[in-house]
Amino acid sequence: MLLHIHKSKIHRATITQANLNYVGSITIDEDLMEAANLIEGEKVQIVNNNNGERLETYVIKGERGSGTVCLNGAAARKAEEGDIVIIISYCMMTPEEAKNFKPVTVFPNEYNKLT
Repeated sequence: MLLHIHKSKIHRATITQANLNYVGSITIDEDLMEAANLIEGEKVQIVNNNNGERLETYVIKGERGSGTVCLNGAAARKAEEGDIVIIISYCMMTPEEAKNFKPVTVFPNEYNKLT
């Protein structure tokens, strides 16, 4: 049996842009991606603290050091610039693996920079 386990999280990132005229996804600063152990194309869940919206999409690599957290395509309707979101990734593992697994949590500042 495999379980869906919380793998990593970017906790309380600020939406810098919502781009409706783009082919879906979330663009994330490469520094944040690395720190949170996310890779381009990985499925993530986005939880919007401002309006309660929850959605799933995939990650696109943003410019390193830019602080970019941009919802693209239809997802852009689920957030506004300045909204605070939690970006969560999951993985599948056996119960034995899960017992010793430690997820990564990243806490960016209000400019989506690591401190």
